[in-house]
Amino acid sequence: MKRILCALLVALLMLSTLTLVGCNKEAQTLKFGLGVYTNVSKADSATEDADGQGKVAITAAAVTVDADGKIVSCVLDTADITVKYTADGKAVANDSFKTKYEQGKDYNMVTYGGATKEWYEQADAFMALVAGKTLAEVKALVAEGNKGNDEVINAGCTIMINEFVLAIEKAVNNAADSAATSAHTLKLGVHTEQTCTDATEEKAGKNQVETTFFAAAVDADGKVVVASSDVAQVAFTFDAAGASTYDLNKAVQTKKEQGDNYGMVAYGGAAKEWYAQAAAFDAACVGKTASEIAGFVGADNYGNADLKAAGCTILVNGLVKAAQKIG
Repeated sequence: MKRILCALLVALLMLSTLTLVGCNKEAQTLKFGLGVYTNVSKADSATEDADGQGKVAITAAAVTVDADGKIVSCVLDTADITVKYTADGKAVANDSFKTKYEQGKDYNMVTYGGATKEWYEQADAFMALVAGKTLAEVKALVAEGNKGNDEVINAGCTIMINEFVLAIEKAVNNAADSAATSAHTLKLGVHTEQTCTDATEEKAGKNQVETTFFAAAVDADGKVVVASSDVAQVAFTFDAAGASTYDLNKAVQTKKEQGDNYGMVAYGGAAKEWYAQAAAFDAACVGKTASEIAGFVGADNYGNADLKAAGCTILVNGLVKAAQKIG
C-alpha cells in the first residue's frame, strides 16, 4: 500500500511540475515589433494614349519574439497601390484601397493567375512557417527569383517572399520588451488615404497615398496589450503635361523611421516629434478594444482631450481607422 501511495504522490508531483512549466512558458513575456518595407516600382509619365502611373507596394509585418530570438507569431499584409495622373496634369482619385489580404478571393490569383491558392492563403502559409524560426532562419528561406525555397513551397507558398522577409527583418529589429505573451493574438490593421492635387504651369501636381499601419497584441476580450503604429507616405509628382517628376532612386522612410528628421519640432512648432506622439497614441490604446479606440477622434480629426493630454496632438483619424480594423 505504501509503495502504491508513494507512486501516486510521485505521479502527482510530476504532473504538477509539468503544469507549472506549461503555465510559466505561456506567461513568459515576449518582444513585440512592427516593420514596414516600401518598394516604389513605377513612376511613368502620361502620354496621349495612356495616363501616367505611380506604383508602390508597402509590406508590413508584426512579430512577437521570445528570449531565444525565435518568432512566436507573425502577421503580414501588403498595400499594393497604383495611382494615375493625366496628360493635362490632373490627379486621378482611386475608388477604394484594399490590401492584398483584404481582397481575399477577389485578388484572383487562382482565377486569372493559375495559382492553386489565393494570395491570403499563401501569406497565411508563410506566417505559419516562420513561427519558431530566428531571423537568420527566415532570411535563409529566400531563394532564386525572390521566391521561397523548397520548405516554403512545400508549405503552400509559391509567391515572392523577399518583401515579406524584409518587413519581418525590420519588425524583429524593432522588437522591444512588452506585456505580450503567447496567449495573446497578434493583429494588423491597414488604412490608406489619398490626396490629389492637379498640376499648374507654376506648381507640380501630386497624387499622394498615406498608408497607416496599426499592429497590436490583443487578449481574449479584444483589448490591446501592446501596440505600435507607423505611416508610409508616398507622393507621386508630375507636371502640367503629365510628365513624372518623381525620383525613383530616393529611399522611402516611414514617419517613424524618419525620427527627428520628420521635422515637426524644427519646422512645425510641435512640442514632440511624430514618432513620440505616435508612441503616446499607442500607449493610450492599451486596455482598449478597437471600438473604444474609435472614440479617440475629435470633431477636427485630431485627438480628443484625453489623447491630447497624453501627448498626442497630431491628426489621428488615420491611426484610428487602421486600429479599428483589428476588431
